Amino acid sequence: MNTPTNPTEALLARAQELRRTLGSNFRDELVEAIYTDAQTIADRAVIRSGSGKFDFDQRIDRLLTSPILGLPLMILVLAVVFWVTIAGANVPSQMLMTGLFWIENAGSSLFERLNAPWWLTGFVWHGVYRGLAWVVAVMLPPMAIFFPMFTILEDLGYLPRVAFNLDRLFGKAGAHGKQVLTMSMGFGCNAAGVIACRTIDSPRERLIAILTNNFVPCNGRWPTLILLATVFIAAAFPPKAASVAAAGSVVMVAVIGVLFTLIISGILSRTVLRGTPSAFTLELPPYRRPSLMRILYTSFIDRTMFVLWRAVVFSAPAGGLIWLLANITISGQPLALYLTDWLEPLGHAIGLDGVIVLAFIIAVPANEIVVPTILMLYLGNTMMTEEFSSSNDWRSLFVGEHDWTLLTAINLMIFSLLHNPCSTTIYTIWKETGSAKWTAFGALMPLALGLVVTFLIAQAWYLFT
Repeated sequence: MNTPTNPTEALLARAQELRRTLGSNFRDELVEAIYTDAQTIADRAVIRSGSGKFDFDQRIDRLLTSPILGLPLMILVLAVVFWVTIAGANVPSQMLMTGLFWIENAGSSLFERLNAPWWLTGFVWHGVYRGLAWVVAVMLPPMAIFFPMFTILEDLGYLPRVAFNLDRLFGKAGAHGKQVLTMSMGFGCNAAGVIACRTIDSPRERLIAILTNNFVPCNGRWPTLILLATVFIAAAFPPKAASVAAAGSVVMVAVIGVLFTLIISGILSRTVLRGTPSAFTLELPPYRRPSLMRILYTSFIDRTMFVLWRAVVFSAPAGGLIWLLANITISGQPLALYLTDWLEPLGHAIGLDGVIVLAFIIAVPANEIVVPTILMLYLGNTMMTEEFSSSNDWRSLFVGEHDWTLLTAINLMIFSLLHNPCSTTIYTIWKETGSAKWTAFGALMPLALGLVVTFLIAQAWYLFT
């Protein structure tokens, strides 16, 4: 070993030796010591008058950042946000859907009066437009509710408390405490969650947050999760407890997504993105009165409209593709039928079927069209259906006619959680990382994980039933 001759090199070498003797929490201990000394000096030198608000903030923080109550209160707050989003979006979503599909009917009637070819009318109105209408009707109301509520929590100063509560868990996973903030944004839209990763200064930890944000179910996946919870989980409970059971199962899926985020973050930080976790010094800001103008601008312009526009751009080709698959025939059979038969072995291996697998392939541009695509393929319609008739209820279609089981419901919920990001999110990953390699990894890693997990569940099910 060469002995450094330069005093600077000798000092750095000595520092490196001492660094190996430090514990894993030395950064936290150092920051805590600095703030303790600063508090001691401030108590000696500063005379406070009218500190009632400061004391009030302190009392609230003792609850919100408590080791015992902090996490349960955080889950309660987020559960209320999700419940308001899901419950509040139902009526405006249905109204918006009715209006948009009325425009479709009027537009297709106009084309018919103008003697336009049937294929042009079908492709434009029953394909491209209907795909756009479905995405707008499903995405806009939840985002218009979720993002303002999220921005209010942000303005109040609550989100840094959430990061504080979960910092230790993410630290053990080798990730950054701010990753929880990006996950919260992902509940509204994964593309917005990826953009929110800009707040993480460390490039390594920012990349971990970007690659794992997809494990948080976005609002495009809520319709599928809620439908399955209602049809399969709620049906097993008395009517009074059905909605609670369904909501609990959806929350459980979200918790599983958080667990996968922590697990994959830990694996990445110890393998391909190995490195020393950066110190996360978080000074909790005072509670503030939310700014109405900032809430409106941030939630509607920066988030809702930005994300919706990207989804609309990518969903238009998907609507056209669905129509083409249902209307292009070979030997009298729709092309969609050949594809579903070809995908059936893969679907069976992961506890699903060929129709569901094809629906997820078609829905890469937008997760919102998974359910309508399944409906179209099952019912043999030539266009997506905006609503399902009460005479052919969901359970009768899925269980009675297409032999869905509890395995199908479980694996469909798991695959909805873990499968590849939508094209909007993939594009956003590419824009944020500037790397084709990491974009491909971010798209294929969740897909591979979803296939492996559902395959293992399905094989265990087939073995023991």
